[in-house]
Amino acid sequence: MNETRISVENVTFTYDEAPEPALRGVNTAVRTGEFLAVLGHNGSGKSTLAKLLNALYVPQEGRVVVCGMDTADENNLWQIRQQAGMIFQNPDNQIVATVVREDVAFGLENMGVPTAEMPGRIESALSAVRMNAFAEAAPHMLSGGQKQRVAIAGILAMEPTVIIADEATAMLDPSGRAEVLDTVRRLNREKGITVVWITHFMEEAAQADRIVVVSGGEIVLAGTPREVFPQVERMRELHLDVPHMTDLAQELRRGGMPLPADVLTVEEMAEEVCKLLCPSK
Repeated sequence: MNETRISVENVTFTYDEAPEPALRGVNTAVRTGEFLAVLGHNGSGKSTLAKLLNALYVPQEGRVVVCGMDTADENNLWQIRQQAGMIFQNPDNQIVATVVREDVAFGLENMGVPTAEMPGRIESALSAVRMNAFAEAAPHMLSGGQKQRVAIAGILAMEPTVIIADEATAMLDPSGRAEVLDTVRRLNREKGITVVWITHFMEEAAQADRIVVVSGGEIVLAGTPREVFPQVERMRELHLDVPHMTDLAQELRRGGMPLPADVLTVEEMAEEVCKLLCPSK
C-alpha cells in the first residue's frame, strides 16, 4: 500500500470572481488500495478537491497526478476519468437510461468497448454491487441506495482503479447510506480499489483507513480515525462533529471513568465498559 495512486502537489484553485481561493497550497497523497475519508464543513473546499481529483477542475497552481497522469494534460482526461470513477451526491442525476442494464452499459459504449465484451462486464459489475436481480428494472422504481449502487456498477464496468465519492450518501436514508458504504468498502477490500470518500457523516469516516480534514481551503488535520477523532475540541473548533461514541467516551473520561480516548463504535464502547464493570473471573 505504499505506491501513490493520487498525488496533490501544492494545489491552489480559485473560482471565477471569488475573493478567496477555494483551495490553497494543498498537499496530500492517496496510496494504492487506501480508503481515505475527507471531512470538512460546508464551503471548506472538500468538494472542490473531489472535482480536481477527477480532472473536472484543473488547478491554477500546483498539480494533481492521478494514476501517473497529470490532470492538466488534456490528452489524459478520458483515461483519468476511466481510471478514477466519480459518484455524485444525487443518484437521480447519474441515471441516463430507462433500464438498469442499459445504464451500466452507457459508459462502456462511450469508451468504445466491443459489443461482445459488454455483457460480461455488465454482469460482473452488477454482481459486485449485488444488483443482478434488478438488471431489467426501471431505475426510477429503485430506492435511493439501489440507484447509487447502479451508479457504482456503471463505474465498475469501466474497470477503474479509483472511486471518488463526493457526498455519495448525503441524500439517502440510513439504510441506503449503509448499503452504499458497505458496497464501496467491500470493493475496496476485495478488489483493492482505492477510495476517496468525501462525507459529513462521522460514523462513515470512522471506517476509513485515514482521514484528512479540510478547512478554509487547507488541510488542517490528517491521520487515522483513532488519531483524528480523539481531538474533540479541535474538531469542534472546525465546526465538525465526532462519532457519538468518541464524544461519549470523552464525557465519561471527564467524569473519572478510565476509558480510552479513541473509542469509535458502539461495540468498542460496550467492550471497554464491560472490562471496567465485569472483572475477569
